Amino acid sequence: MSDVEALKAELKKLSAKATQSKMDLHDLSEELPINWQQIMDVAKKAHDAFAELEQKRAQLKSLEAA
Repeated sequence: MSDVEALKAELKKLSAKATQSKMDLHDLSEELPINWQQIMDVAKKAHDAFAELEQKRAQLKSLEAA
């Protein structure tokens, strides 16, 4: 498997992870003020998931351009 193919497979998993973290944040917001103490933890997970996804997308774009 080439680097590009491996990265695309990883991106698919990261995209699913980011989508799930977005849904977790959305669900938490709908339940407020219940579990308000979890806001920072859930938001941090979503932030980290999307940051990693963006980084890998840039890496793929760089590989494809080369």
